[in-house]
Amino acid sequence: MRSMRFGLGIQARGFNIYIAGMPGTGKTSAATDYLKAAARTEPTPPDWVYVNNFGDPYQPEALCLPAGSGRAFADDTKRLIEQIRAELPKAFESEPYTARRSEITEKLNDRRRELLSRLTQEAKERGMAIQATPAGFVIVPVRDDKPLGDDEVEAMDEAGRADLVRRRDEVEERLKSFLADMRSLEKQVAEDIKALDREVAEYAIGHMVEDMAAKYGDVDGAAAYLRSLEDDVIANQALFRGGGRDEGEHRPAALELRDLAGRDVRFRRYEANVVVDNGGLDGAPVVTELNPTFTNLFGKIEKEAQFGTMTTDFTLIRPGALHRANGGYLVVPAQQVLSNLFTYETLKLALRSGKIAIEELAERLGLTTTKSLRPEPIPLDVKVVMIGDPYLHFLLRAYDPDFGELFKVKAEFGVTMDRTPEKTREYAAFVCTLCEKEGLRHLAAGAVAALVEHSARLAGDRHKLTTEFSKIADIVREADYWARTEGAELISPEHVRRAIDEQHYRSNLVEERFRELVEQGVLFIDTRGEKVGQVNGLSVLSLGDLAFGAPTRITATVGLGRSGVVNIEREARLSGPIHTKGVLILVGLLTERYARDIPLSLSARLVFEQSYGVVEGDSASLAETCALVSALAGVPVRQSVAVTGAVNQKGQVQPIGGANEKIEGFYETCRLAAAEGGLAETDRDCRQGVIIPRSNLRHLMLRHEVVEAARAGRFQVWPVETVDEALEILTGVPAGEAGPDGRYPEDTLNGRAAARLAELAEKMVRFGAPRDTTVVQAETPADGGKPAPPKPPPVARE
Repeated sequence: MRSMRFGLGIQARGFNIYIAGMPGTGKTSAATDYLKAAARTEPTPPDWVYVNNFGDPYQPEALCLPAGSGRAFADDTKRLIEQIRAELPKAFESEPYTARRSEITEKLNDRRRELLSRLTQEAKERGMAIQATPAGFVIVPVRDDKPLGDDEVEAMDEAGRADLVRRRDEVEERLKSFLADMRSLEKQVAEDIKALDREVAEYAIGHMVEDMAAKYGDVDGAAAYLRSLEDDVIANQALFRGGGRDEGEHRPAALELRDLAGRDVRFRRYEANVVVDNGGLDGAPVVTELNPTFTNLFGKIEKEAQFGTMTTDFTLIRPGALHRANGGYLVVPAQQVLSNLFTYETLKLALRSGKIAIEELAERLGLTTTKSLRPEPIPLDVKVVMIGDPYLHFLLRAYDPDFGELFKVKAEFGVTMDRTPEKTREYAAFVCTLCEKEGLRHLAAGAVAALVEHSARLAGDRHKLTTEFSKIADIVREADYWARTEGAELISPEHVRRAIDEQHYRSNLVEERFRELVEQGVLFIDTRGEKVGQVNGLSVLSLGDLAFGAPTRITATVGLGRSGVVNIEREARLSGPIHTKGVLILVGLLTERYARDIPLSLSARLVFEQSYGVVEGDSASLAETCALVSALAGVPVRQSVAVTGAVNQKGQVQPIGGANEKIEGFYETCRLAAAEGGLAETDRDCRQGVIIPRSNLRHLMLRHEVVEAARAGRFQVWPVETVDEALEILTGVPAGEAGPDGRYPEDTLNGRAAARLAELAEKMVRFGAPRDTTVVQAETPADGGKPAPPKPPPVARE
């Protein structure tokens, strides 16, 4: 939250926020709630409206209006066009307009009659007559005002016919001059009428446009747009006068088109398309887009069918989440942004350029070359909050140089928090809020305590609480179900525990089958008696929503040789690198303790019995050490005790993971051993339990039945700090401490192991170097350094 406050407070470009955290930690809810609270204190951003560009309809213009004014501007524009459609025809039907138009046309007619009379007189003087026909004017020779027939013309001598032709040509020249004069007059009259129409139209609508321009005078670009609208209305006044077509239309009025909203498509170009309306906001917008596809984020240009053809205009421009969040905050999931084609790259482009451009995705992909709209880009001022997991943030920082420049603030949500009284009260408040919000039964005090204990178990630390609130909320919902089935008014601790148990039961089929194999003796696990070189190790098997502890028999054999400690799992390529490292550390521990002055002359084998998958992790190194020391010393190990823990070369026991699951796994194995007497009684020699590192004590949050068994003395957990402590518990023999000369007392476990190693070294000298080609664990692999074949699929087994 500290990082969030910084990211929201700094206004410099590029300080967008990446919230990192695991699913279920409530990061999306927390971020959204915090953003909404911060947004309420900020100014509301303006509205954005797209209008027609009458000069180039393919490039619509964007107008920025104060918040809440966009819708009013669109309504005012619509009313303006309705008023023009109502008033403009009246202006052209008025008597003054009719009189002035008649005066212009009458002047044309008078001038036409005058020129025609002059032409007729000139033709008469030349013995010709002008006759009007549907095809035009015809020159006819006459005599005594009567047209000459063809036979009369044929009867003329050659001189007479030549004179007739000459006179006819002269009249034809006069007729051409007359027609040119008439065309000039008609053109002038048309211009006069057009000027009259423009004058009348300007007078009829000018005051309407001026009133609206005055209302939106403070809006940049509004006055220029309204002037363009006025000019376009005047230029296409026939559309408003009821003529049915304008200069750009070629369809009759009877074929008037209407869209799905019932609007006449011929008048849509005079509308305003409100793409961002912030009139209902109190503060800045907070937009969460969970499906950030290209169109959902950056908007789109829709199309509609007209006469079988797909058409579009500026009224079909639709905004995206980035438009709605402009001036505020946009919350998007990182993985979805990256998985949608072109979304991430376009988002980076918008953040770098500071503009939102709406474009066709198909055109960007090169799938179409059809001419489409290119709306004017809108200035962008937004704070982007991207939510994802930490690993995705690491990848983006490592492989995308732009990411670090655009998302400079990282707010990382942890999966745990300190378990303090204050945090515990806040946990109870969270549960109370959840119950009230979803109408669930409230929890009794003991139920809240049980829920807090389960939270600490999920956190893997008794001093921590998990922040995976979705898991806690699910437990509350399920506990409410069990309380409802019993008719209880409150949720009790039993209901919470039943919800936890039922959740586990629905997923533990594999665990049950494993227990059956142990119970049937298919998997060899001893829980009573003593064995030399055999220790019960503990593993954790993770299967998605299930993790359970499983005991595993670890055996060690020791003989004469130079191969050292051989990790059979590694030789079979079933050992993970961390497990291999643990065995190598074990070898270092043996050398530190027993082979400072003598060669480590032995051939030992370590193996996980009945293990057929990859073994990984170093938590078995303590059990392997105990098994090996037992084999060296010839001292049996109690099979009623399981061991988990990592060791270092100095014999210290180090913490491991999955302590709760491992302890509970061995407890279940002991409980199922009914044929052998079940759980042991309270005497120390038979008591069953688990040895764990002392540093893991803070992680213990065991199930209720395990705690009760321990309280009754039927099960025990031994915390140890050193290998010697674990050996003494397992064998009942003192481990022994090295004296000033580095030697251990003979009657101790370490003394016996050292003596056996010394004996093996002497035998090696006596028998000479054996032909043992087995590879030492710390040397090169048995394959001679050749590329290793593919390993079996790994399993999460520690």
